[in-house]
Amino acid sequence: MPSDRNESKQYQLAALTEGGAPIKLAVIAAVVLSVAGCFAYVAGWLSPHRLTPARMIDAFEQANGIHPGFRRNHAKGVCVTGSFASNGAGARLSKASVFQAGQVLVIGRFALAGGQPDMADGPKAVRSMALSFRPPGGEEWRTGMNDIAVFPLKTPESFYEQLLASKPDPTTGRPDPAKLQAFLASHPETVRALQTMNATPFSSGFANATYNSLDAFRFVNAAGKATPVRWSMSPVERFAPETADQAAAQDKNYLFDALIARLARTPLQWHLVVSIAAPGDPTDDATIAWPQNREQVDVGTLTIDRIEGEARGTCRDINFDPLVLPSGIEPSDDPLLGARSAAYAQSFRRRESETKSRSAIQPPGSGGKGT
Repeated sequence: MPSDRNESKQYQLAALTEGGAPIKLAVIAAVVLSVAGCFAYVAGWLSPHRLTPARMIDAFEQANGIHPGFRRNHAKGVCVTGSFASNGAGARLSKASVFQAGQVLVIGRFALAGGQPDMADGPKAVRSMALSFRPPGGEEWRTGMNDIAVFPLKTPESFYEQLLASKPDPTTGRPDPAKLQAFLASHPETVRALQTMNATPFSSGFANATYNSLDAFRFVNAAGKATPVRWSMSPVERFAPETADQAAAQDKNYLFDALIARLARTPLQWHLVVSIAAPGDPTDDATIAWPQNREQVDVGTLTIDRIEGEARGTCRDINFDPLVLPSGIEPSDDPLLGARSAAYAQSFRRRESETKSRSAIQPPGSGGKGT
């Protein structure tokens, strides 16, 4: 990665001009590489002779450096805990116990996309919410969501191709424009997805952002009926767009500082809203948003009321694998899901064997080292 890595971790979507005008390739490279970093979508089954999860994580380490004990992606983050109060409305769609009326423990993590644990917060930084629902009985549901409308790459193969195309030249520190142009020319779905993201404003912080599953899943109810779905965490706090000068005169952790201060005053809440696919809606393509008029079901309320540094936090040793699913939730045919799971496992194995380093985010009461 070039020295100005802050550009690559921020969403510079304004580079997409209207009317089909040319795209600024260097900026698009930074955008695609950063957003792709939200997931590390490559599995060992992709092409065993060319790529494995280990090689994929090697590539992230080459791009971001090795930071012992930290996740290879979403490295900068903080642990949170709270509860999910189901209203029972999801039970008609899924037999998962988490959707029965009642309250369950939730362990979670807020983070920024990217592999550098000391990266500076910035305008249009991609934010994530990862959650582990812990209902009684031992079944667990893990999910990782991001505050973007769609994912810019359709398959693990396209992710790998764009990663190669976006690799900085050692002499210039920047991607080769010809390689980027060739990638975009052969992947119109990526250009379309970036245009969709460009039309969606970023929120001013973690607390008022909407976090989306992006991938599709299948809910299966007690009668065995399967329903294709996506879900979102929609904030109770009123949305406010991020301004161009929001980060001016702020410290490098201003987004996390605001989250810590907000939780010190009062808990934060989101509604878990399930979107139901109509016939013809793609379940295998995260670059395409489903129409907004699809049926949506509010199935309950997430409350986050505690925040702590990862050194002692309950989320530190959780791999937020999207395929840790309870009975009643199944993966769709989206090819990215298995790839995410494989790459996350590789990252987890590496960091668990390493000496931990101190996290950049230290809420009051936190201490020690590690993530």
